[in-house]
Amino acid sequence: MPRYALKIEYDGAPFAGWQRQAVLPSVQGAIEAALGRLEPGPHTIAAAGRTDTGVHATGQVAHCDLGKDWDPFRLAGALNAHLKPLPVAVVAAARVGEDFHARFSAIERRYLFRLLARRAPEVHDRGRVWRVPHPLDGAAMREAAIHLVGRHDFTTFRAIGCQAASPIKTLDELTLETVEVPNGVEYRFRLRARSFLHNQVRSIVGTLERVGAGAWAPDRVKEALEARDRAACGPVCPPQGLYLTGVGYPEDPFAAT
Repeated sequence: MPRYALKIEYDGAPFAGWQRQAVLPSVQGAIEAALGRLEPGPHTIAAAGRTDTGVHATGQVAHCDLGKDWDPFRLAGALNAHLKPLPVAVVAAARVGEDFHARFSAIERRYLFRLLARRAPEVHDRGRVWRVPHPLDGAAMREAAIHLVGRHDFTTFRAIGCQAASPIKTLDELTLETVEVPNGVEYRFRLRARSFLHNQVRSIVGTLERVGAGAWAPDRVKEALEARDRAACGPVCPPQGLYLTGVGYPEDPFAAT
């Protein structure tokens, strides 16, 4: 059966996460239903990452096996037609070898978190940023973030129910961009690693926000990391500012699209 890689965008607000649910709407369920309208029969797709309720994506990758030999461009268009009016789009499709696996072939995941410091409620970005009503110190957050880059035991920044075999991960990148926006400042955190623990990104950003607000000294983040204790973590921030922006592979399946 021909295998296809799909690059997917979605607004996570109306979904109970990526993973198929028995009753609640999910991104996986929506795409599998669209595939069922193209080819009869049950379909199961695998994704590079299972995003939580309310988390968005601009570069999620999944793969599916189909009976028909589809032109990738037409496959993406047909899926998008059947996904309407849901806020999900297949932005690219590519034929891949049967050894390609969206999750297990991936060598990196990239995330963006958007934190808006603004007294007034957000309007146009409602549901797409985490707003705090107080100013933040970007330099202090950058100083604190340095402690988290590299290979560490991230038990402190791991959800209690995380099912990963080990809390040891290598965080290859954690950068912070400051952007002036109307009546406020947006802080854009970019994180890159081969893989992440459950709630790791939201735990890190929530902790760094405490540094920016002046409630934590930058060195306290280092102490929290070394404590290897979930109780030492700062607050876990809400999901609506988080985006899965890309997945890396040894060879980009979408390079020719």
